[in-house]
Amino acid sequence: MMGEIDEERIKFIQFHQNYSYEDFIMGYRPQGDGFKLTNGVFYQFCQMAANHPDKDYYFIIDEINRGNMSKIFGELLMLIEKDYRGTKATLAYSGKLFSVPKNLYIIGMMNTADRSLAMLDYALRRRFSFFEMEPGFNSEGFKAYQEELNNETFNTLIERIKELNKEIELDDSLGSGFCIGHSYFCGQEICNEEWMKQVVYYDIIPMLQEYWFDDKEKLKRWENKLSGVFND
Repeated sequence: MMGEIDEERIKFIQFHQNYSYEDFIMGYRPQGDGFKLTNGVFYQFCQMAANHPDKDYYFIIDEINRGNMSKIFGELLMLIEKDYRGTKATLAYSGKLFSVPKNLYIIGMMNTADRSLAMLDYALRRRFSFFEMEPGFNSEGFKAYQEELNNETFNTLIERIKELNKEIELDDSLGSGFCIGHSYFCGQEICNEEWMKQVVYYDIIPMLQEYWFDDKEKLKRWENKLSGVFND
């Protein structure tokens, strides 16, 4: 998207339940015997982007739906809208005028399958465009990775996972958001059966036990299919 590599124009953070407006925009921090008004990570990054209007800046928020978005963004809920970029509003703590520059892009990542998390409310959803990412087993990068590993058992296992994902997609209680991702199988320079068994028996099958705790027959069928890759 940037057309070049420039880590200075990218900021990566992760939201969690204790993340606050004070962390994100500004708040009082202990200093010496008292407290000092300190700028948060997003405020600082906006200033950087504003100082270089000819360059695009990207603020990436991992697990965006783990935080209380309305509380974290505060008055910036309006300012991050594309129609209000560059519009100034008064900040709660400092009383100063502040705006979100047009050349700053906010990218939020979230796992919609995590039932423990709240979905984004509609007031916040309309401030973002959405792009659904699917498991990358059919991507050129993963295919090249498969060829490099050059392991028939691994290739068979991936085909079984693809079949498994089709069944998960068709399951009315699950759907595409619960498909098994390719990241379980990435990052290996040497592909051996021991590693593959660890992924299947300690990552994939326990996940299926959660998915189909009320359907023992389906669970057993897929345990057998995945185990059968290793002739166990």
